[in-house]
Amino acid sequence: MTESEPMELPRGIALAWGVAANPQRGPKREMSVERIVDAAVELADSDGIGAVSMAAVAAALGFTPMSLYRYVSAKDDLLLLMQEQATGLPPDSIRELASWRERLLALYEEQVLLYQRHPWVLSLPINGSPVTPNSSAWLDASLDALEATPLSTEERMAVALAVTGDARWCGIVHAGYTEQSRGSGLSPREVAVRESALYDRVITADEFPALRRAIDDGIFLSPADPFHFGIERVLDGVASYIDALDRGGAHEVSPEWIALDPAEVAGDKRVREAQKAVRDAEKSLRAAHRLERQALREARERRARSKTSG
Repeated sequence: MTESEPMELPRGIALAWGVAANPQRGPKREMSVERIVDAAVELADSDGIGAVSMAAVAAALGFTPMSLYRYVSAKDDLLLLMQEQATGLPPDSIRELASWRERLLALYEEQVLLYQRHPWVLSLPINGSPVTPNSSAWLDASLDALEATPLSTEERMAVALAVTGDARWCGIVHAGYTEQSRGSGLSPREVAVRESALYDRVITADEFPALRRAIDDGIFLSPADPFHFGIERVLDGVASYIDALDRGGAHEVSPEWIALDPAEVAGDKRVREAQKAVRDAEKSLRAAHRLERQALREARERRARSKTSG
C-alpha cells in the first residue's frame, strides 16, 4: 500500500459499513448477511455466546456451514457484526435534552440497558476501537453532548470513555447476577441474600474491619444503585472542571498511558520468577498477620477470663 492508497478495510468492518462485495451466487436467495447475523444474535440472547458457532447458526437457518462462509468468511467477523447489531443506535431523543450532563447520563443509562438485553456482548474481547457504524454513533453522541463546553478534544474523549466504562462495569455486574439467577433458579434478591450470608461467614472485624462494618450495615442487601451514584459523582467532577475553565482556569495536562515495563511485557523469565517470589512473600505475610490477630484475640479472651475468675 502506498501513501496515496487508502487502507483496505477488514472484511468484517466492510460488511458492517455495507461496502463489502456480496457473493456472486449463493445457495438460495433467502440467505443474506443480515439473516445470518439475526440468527446468531437470537442464539446468543437465548443460550449465551458459547452457543454461537457457524454450524449452529447454519442449522438454525436450515443451511450448511459452508453456505455461511460465502457471506461471512470468519467467525470473528460474525461476532463483530453481532456486536454491531446488538449495540444499535443511541435514541434520537437524547440529542434533544437540554444539557450536556442530561445527555451523558441518558447515554449511560441506555448503555446499561443494552448490556442487560444482550449480556453476551460483554464477553467479547475489546480489540481496539470498534470502527463500525453503530459503535461510532454512540461515541459521536457522547462527543456531541460536550461540543458546546470549553473542554478540549482530548478531555471530551476522556469524559466519553469514562461514561462508557462505567456503563460497561455496571453491565458486567448485572450480567453476573443474571447468570447466577439463571444457573441457580434463585431470584436476584435471593442471590444477593446468599452472597451477603457468604460474606458474613468469612469476613472478620480483625482482618477486614471496614468491610465488616459495611456488612453489618447491610450493604449487600441495599436496593440502592452504587453505579448510578458513581456516575453522578463523575459528572459532578466534570461540571466542576468546566466551571473552572469558564472562570479562566487552565486545562490540566493529562499524563500518558500507564504502561508495563518492556521487560515485563516481553515475559522475561527472571521478572516472572521475581514477581512470583513477591506474591509468595505477600501471601506469607498475610498468613502471619492472621496468626498475630488470632493470638491477640485469644490473649484478650484469656485476660478477660482471668479478671472474671479473680
